Amino acid sequence: MEKQAGAGGAADSPAQTGGVGANRKPRTSATTGSRQASFETLDSPSGSHVEWCKQLIAATISSQISGSISPDTAARDSKNLQSLRDGPRQVQMDEVPLVPGECIKAVAKDVMYICPFSGLLTGTLTITDYKLYFTSLERESPFILDVNMGAVSRLETISVPSHGENTRGLELVCKDMRSLRFAYKKEDGQPEVVELLAKHAFPLCKGLPLFAFLYKEEFPVDGWKVYDPMAEYKRQGLPNESWTISKINSNYELCDTYPSLLVIPTNIKDEDIKRVAVFRAKHRIPVLSWIHPESQATIVRSSQPLVGPLDRRCKEDERFLQTIMDANAQSHKLTIFDARQSSVADTNKAKDGGYESESFYPNVEFNFLEIPNIHVMRESLRKLKEVVYPTIDEAHWHSAIDQTHWLEYIRLLLAGAVRIADKLESGKTSVVVHCSDGWDRTAQLSSLAMLILDSYYRTLRGFQVLVEKEWISFGHKFAARVGHGDENHANSERSPLFIQFIDCVWQMTQQFPAAFEFNELFLITVLDHLYSCLFGTFLYNSEQERVAKQVQTKTVSLWSYINSQPEDFTNPFYVDYEHHVLYPLASTRHLELWTSYYTRWNPRMRPQMPVHQTLKELLYLRAELQRKVEELQREASSSHSLSSSSEHTSSPSHNGGTPLHTTV
Repeated sequence: MEKQAGAGGAADSPAQTGGVGANRKPRTSATTGSRQASFETLDSPSGSHVEWCKQLIAATISSQISGSISPDTAARDSKNLQSLRDGPRQVQMDEVPLVPGECIKAVAKDVMYICPFSGLLTGTLTITDYKLYFTSLERESPFILDVNMGAVSRLETISVPSHGENTRGLELVCKDMRSLRFAYKKEDGQPEVVELLAKHAFPLCKGLPLFAFLYKEEFPVDGWKVYDPMAEYKRQGLPNESWTISKINSNYELCDTYPSLLVIPTNIKDEDIKRVAVFRAKHRIPVLSWIHPESQATIVRSSQPLVGPLDRRCKEDERFLQTIMDANAQSHKLTIFDARQSSVADTNKAKDGGYESESFYPNVEFNFLEIPNIHVMRESLRKLKEVVYPTIDEAHWHSAIDQTHWLEYIRLLLAGAVRIADKLESGKTSVVVHCSDGWDRTAQLSSLAMLILDSYYRTLRGFQVLVEKEWISFGHKFAARVGHGDENHANSERSPLFIQFIDCVWQMTQQFPAAFEFNELFLITVLDHLYSCLFGTFLYNSEQERVAKQVQTKTVSLWSYINSQPEDFTNPFYVDYEHHVLYPLASTRHLELWTSYYTRWNPRMRPQMPVHQTLKELLYLRAELQRKVEELQREASSSHSLSSSSEHTSSPSHNGGTPLHTTV
């Protein structure tokens, strides 16, 4: 396999279109009831509207006009953002775009949005079972705020004494790096805005279903068929003489957080596997994630061994790792990468956790990657939010970002993934990756290493398979880490692990801009729907829970939406670097803050042109150029055939022309 370091360069093979299909036009429908009172409760189903998420790369705010922004800038922002709105026209004041299955629950008039950039804006606030939708009173170019309830982390009442005794203040602290403030008049006999918002922002706490179970959109592509574990393992060349696809966990009895199908060494007895499960935290035994197509070196993931302070041993676990090492004939070593900080691992050992001892596991090389735990990452993101929203200190921007340590943790993850990938690629050595429980840092590292090693995962569909496999099926606790439908915002289980992973992927796309078939809009859309609860893809903590909740039959997959309009999410510069290993530079000098995601709500930080629209136009241009190239090739081939035939008749000794090779 060839290696690429640093930024990806041009390739000699023609660029691929990535299977771009016909453009799927947005469908917009709005239904509202009569609004005679200032606050009216409604229950009316409405039509279809999903395309709104395209605007999220620039912001859901439709126009931001502040006195501190120049008229030219304000006009430019308004024009650019309007072009990102769904449908061919502006959303009128008396219209609210609804997705299928969404119902309007209440409408409040004369609500003030306390915008940190434009000051007070008065308008109408519509609350549905899926979103909060605010529209200002301006007819020509209304200010629109569209926030799905799943993005709300907590609701807080705030004091607004300057607006009268009956005025209530409300702050929505969101998971997507912004906070929103409103003020409204409280009138007797009318529903309480805070209570209504809490009901639909935290449905699980109110005995209601997540909105994904109410969403009724139909797509031409079934995203639930994207990941077939048997097909993915077959693509990797499995099973083979050393590895088998086992159904020992078919009923989730061996490990309730693992998938039903596991790839394990061939000659291991079920009784031994069960003993290994008892010795590993949460019964998460070492299982294969990826196998090198040439050396047969493998990435194996697991949880920590339960050695405890007395250094307990498990002969079956020791033989299990020895068998993993023996399955790779090109190396007589096995490398274990423990993602944790060594001090934390020692603390875990004192609490009956721990790590493998090189004394008990012969021919094993052990490494700590020194990556902090979920609590440190959560605090880092909190600090980052304070830096980027709502105000930005231009004079101290770089030092403020540095003090959050966010990029340092991104660097640690990328550096760890590079070490794992290089051990397989250059060292031809199998690796075992684990942290404490094997569902957080382990998922980050295994999936990033696989992205570095395997070009398939850098395609639009392949990346979806990677997420489904390493994150969703292997039990990353999305419900706990994100807090879907849960009002307990202070839960210590919450942490931005998946956001960090996507950030690392974005960093790689910046260093290798032609190596990934998907674009930035795709990554942002994935993160937005990590929170939205519109799709069932990221719901719950394990495959077992999703099967019990019948997620695949009762909800829609995010990949259904993505794959029904792939042209919106395709990188026009993509070249298939097949069999190329991409080593990103895991140095702070080569990493940057992902401003298109973290600072997108600030109008002063937006790009002058909507990037994803430009990329989409380039896709169409590339397809047209490719078509012309193919026409020229056919003409040249035809001309060459005629010329060869003529010259063969007149001059038999002539060998013909040079074949035409064209790259785009």
